[in-house]
Formats: sequence, structure tokens, C-alpha cells
Amino acid sequence: MAMVTALSSAPAMAQNAWDAENFDIDALIEAAKGEPPITVYDSTGKIVEIADAFAAKYGLEATGVKVSTGAQIDQVMREGQAGNVVGDVVVVQDVPPGMAQLVPMGLLESWTPPDLAEFIPEGMRDPVIIVSSPNVWTYNTEVYDTCPVSNIWELTEPEWNRKVAMQDPLGKPTYTDWFNQTEMHFDDQIARAYEDHYGSPLETDEGSATKAWVKALAANAPLLTDSDSAAGDAVGARGQTDPFMGLMATAKFRDNGPDGLALGLCTELNPFSGWMYPGVGMISTQTDSPNAARLFIRYLLTEEGIAPQSADGKLSSNTEVPSHPDDLSGVSDHLDEMMPYSTATAMDDFDTRQDWQDFWRINYAR
Repeated sequence: MAMVTALSSAPAMAQNAWDAENFDIDALIEAAKGEPPITVYDSTGKIVEIADAFAAKYGLEATGVKVSTGAQIDQVMREGQAGNVVGDVVVVQDVPPGMAQLVPMGLLESWTPPDLAEFIPEGMRDPVIIVSSPNVWTYNTEVYDTCPVSNIWELTEPEWNRKVAMQDPLGKPTYTDWFNQTEMHFDDQIARAYEDHYGSPLETDEGSATKAWVKALAANAPLLTDSDSAAGDAVGARGQTDPFMGLMATAKFRDNGPDGLALGLCTELNPFSGWMYPGVGMISTQTDSPNAARLFIRYLLTEEGIAPQSADGKLSSNTEVPSHPDDLSGVSDHLDEMMPYSTATAMDDFDTRQDWQDFWRINYAR
């Protein structure tokens, strides 16, 4: 989907401050200083710290506001329809409805900093992905020396019946997005993983290898939680003898330590050790501060700007930004094992969410 790169109503002089052909970061900063303060929405509380650091760096006023993933879409829609925009910048964490609703309604647009574009993979520029959050398969390092499984199909077998912890796909739409992305782009790898494990090709009436795996996982009655925190505790709590395997965001590894959890990243898992979910940087088409908003987007794409989030294992789309030394998950050493997310098919994820939720609901063994 092509994004609008400039506000048609903005003055020509202001537009030139972010124009790709004549881009000048100093001119953008100067133009931003003549604009009203900005407000930034994100689903992480760290946006408060990031906005404060941005304001201090550039001598501007910026306020970070935590808005839950589930509330972002509705809040932006209501503000836009009322003509009373508060959020100048939104890091959209629920990508499918953002792409399917907010962009077509003309409420949000994307902009990729011209001076950083060469460092951002082409598939992450339009819309621009600020950060990707790895969701990884984990195990208890106090009990196991290495990950106890080497293939995701093992998680559908009796040994792991009621022993896999993960968020409930009925309450966490990103999980159904993961299912759909897998089926659309990596179904052959799910089928190949089956054959690698069992020694014979997969035979299924489900229509895809992904559906066959999702059905088998649901039928194996995983422990469904309402947060990564609960899943992480089930997997990594110390003192267990027969702990869960689990799926969770790398941020949970912050709780690792002698008096905390014992979480380990399952590496070399066939076909993927986890999957990535993007946070997309968007700008309100009704903002009174188009230059400051774009400057903030650029700031998020720098090592300094994203540091509070990269410490949790989240990864900048800017390939020049290194992994954070405080990340305890080690996921940056295994990026080739993570299933990527394609924003090109985000609207398909949105259209099929209910279908995947129904499929999970029907097959889940209580």
C-alpha cells in the first residue's frame, strides 16, 4: 500500500523540510521549533521516557502517552472524526486494523526519513516499521540444559499436553495475525517441519499445514494466559521439576536472575524459534506539527531513540542500530530463526482474524 509522504495542506516551506529530494535534518529541526508541542501514543510506558529524551535533545515539547494496543485504533479514530487530534504521532502496535481502517480513512500517514532509508530494508519502509517485537519459544534453564524440543510439531504431542503456556489467541489478535502470516507466507516450511519430524509427508484435510498445526496445538490444551507475564512465570519460575514450555515476548527476559526467572530462548527450532511483530510509525494527517512529528519518527529510528525498547530485545528496522547490551534474551544472535512479518498482507490478517479465532475456539481442548 502506497503511503502519502507529505501533507498537501502544509506550506511549501515546511514541506521542503522533510522532502526526500531536498532533505536537510537541520532544516527539519529548525522548522519543528516553530511548531506547537506534540503528543505521541504508544502501547509501551517507555514512550514517556523516550518523549522526554527527545524534548531535551532538540529543545522541543513532547509528551509520551501510553495507550493500550487495543485502545489505540478507537482513540485515533474518534479524535480524527471529531477533528480534535491529540496524538500527533502514533506507533501503531495493532497493525492490521491500522492499515485497514486508519490509513484508508485518511487519518494517518507514514514517512520514512530520507537520510535513513538506505539502512531500512525495503519491506519495512512503507509504512515505516519503527521496531519489531520478537515473540519467542522459551524453556526453563534451571531444569533443562538446552531447549527440550527441536521441532514445533513436538508441542502437539502427548508429552506436552497441557504443558505449553501462551497468551489466548481469542484475546490477543496478534496471535491470529501470526497464524495467518504463517499460512500465507511460510506454509511450506510448516509442512516440511512435519516431514522432518515424522519422516513422511503431512496428510491433512484442513487445507494447509498451518491449520493442521494450529488445530493440533489447540487440541493439546495449552495453558492460555492473559499476559506474557503469566506465561513467563509458568515457564521460568524456579524450583519446578516439570515446567512448561512457552511463547512470549523477549521483554519477559528482564525478570531473569538468581532471584527471578530462569528463561531460555529455544534456538534452532524447526522451522522458527519465534516470530516478529511490528510497531509502525504513523503521523496524524491533521497534526499542527508536521515537522516535529517527522523529527520524532526519525528519532525513534536511531540507537538513542529506541534504546529504552531495544533493552527488552525489540529490534530497530534501522540495520545500523545495534542490539542493546542489556537485552537478556540474546535474540539478536538468532534473527535468521525468527519468522518475519509482512505489512503487505496486513489487511488479510485483519480480514481473517475472526476466522482464525473461530478455528481456535472450535479446536481448543478444555
